[in-house]
Amino acid sequence: MMMSEQWLLLLLADAMLIIHVLFVAFVVLGLFAVFAGYFLKWRWVRNRVFRIVHLCAIGYVVMQSWLGAVCPLTTWEMALRAEAGAATYTGSFIQHWLHSLLYYSAPEWVFVVGYSVFGGLVLASWWVVRPHRRVRPR
Repeated sequence: MMMSEQWLLLLLADAMLIIHVLFVAFVVLGLFAVFAGYFLKWRWVRNRVFRIVHLCAIGYVVMQSWLGAVCPLTTWEMALRAEAGAATYTGSFIQHWLHSLLYYSAPEWVFVVGYSVFGGLVLASWWVVRPHRRVRPR
């Protein structure tokens, strides 16, 4: 493999990692923003499109964990790294980075429960911090 091809594959893998981090940040920080916005009277946290996208994002993560599936972003990142001849990791993205950053490892079921509880909190936020109803122009 040529060096430029390997560099491109690693660049794409890093881009996939960045997209994954942004997705996780959106899911986690989105919930905190909803509850903070409730107390701070931020109107944007009641935006229906934002709330639907946020709920769908965590719903996808929860369903994936229940099915025992690895996130496609992780799969694509690892495939790109393997193709480039770089080191890869096993397991889920969150599990790997929690272990790497916090030296913490847990069985897969702990992550399934964690994702499910977090998803429940996002779902509950629909009743605590109700999204705006769509107003139709007259």
